Amino acid sequence: MNYWPLIGVAAVVIGFVLRLNPALVVVAAGFITGLAAQLSPLDILEVLGKAFTEKRFLLLFLLTLPVIGLLERHGLKEHAQNWVARLRGATMARLLVAYLLMRQLSSAIGLTSLGGHPQTVRPLLAPMAEGAAQTRHGELDDDERQRIRALAAGTDNVGMFFGEDIFIAFGAVLLIQSFFAEHGFTLDPLQIALWGIPTAICAFVIHSVRIVRFERGLARRRAVAATTEAPAP
Repeated sequence: MNYWPLIGVAAVVIGFVLRLNPALVVVAAGFITGLAAQLSPLDILEVLGKAFTEKRFLLLFLLTLPVIGLLERHGLKEHAQNWVARLRGATMARLLVAYLLMRQLSSAIGLTSLGGHPQTVRPLLAPMAEGAAQTRHGELDDDERQRIRALAAGTDNVGMFFGEDIFIAFGAVLLIQSFFAEHGFTLDPLQIALWGIPTAICAFVIHSVRIVRFERGLARRRAVAATTEAPAP
């Protein structure tokens, strides 16, 4: 086996460590890998061009990243926090549970791209959850902020993971169907998707309980901190 093509991985690591232009690093690593695999420059260009045309839908994802970055630079997170702070009755738990429900329902009908960490959790959901918690429980320390961000990211993961299993055209459903078919069991994708509904409901209930318990624990810690900081009479 020829291990020389793996030198392209080292080229990517070195390029990112040196903080070079990511696009140039990836293209250069592709050429290094191709030359190590004894491909001609024209063959390498053909492979790169084919990959670009077949995966051009990824450009939609790549174009959203600069837009989100520009919005964040102009105060998107701060506006999201301020907007949630003005909502009466808004709590971190209610916000995350509502997002969990929306994420599961949208993923169940195949709309998995409506949410996600880079386009929804980081610029919107996490700041809104922080703003709601801060409005209700007071100023947050760095550890509490990081935990809220992690909980927001986990909420997105749970909603998508257990919601998309209900969508009959999802790859995992088809994989399950082929696995059972190899072992002599004939199942329709619809049957597999329907059996994913009880799992999705259980995931929603369990994670909702976790969210509520997290906010209650935050409230208890705040109450204890306020008691210990209160001056003695």
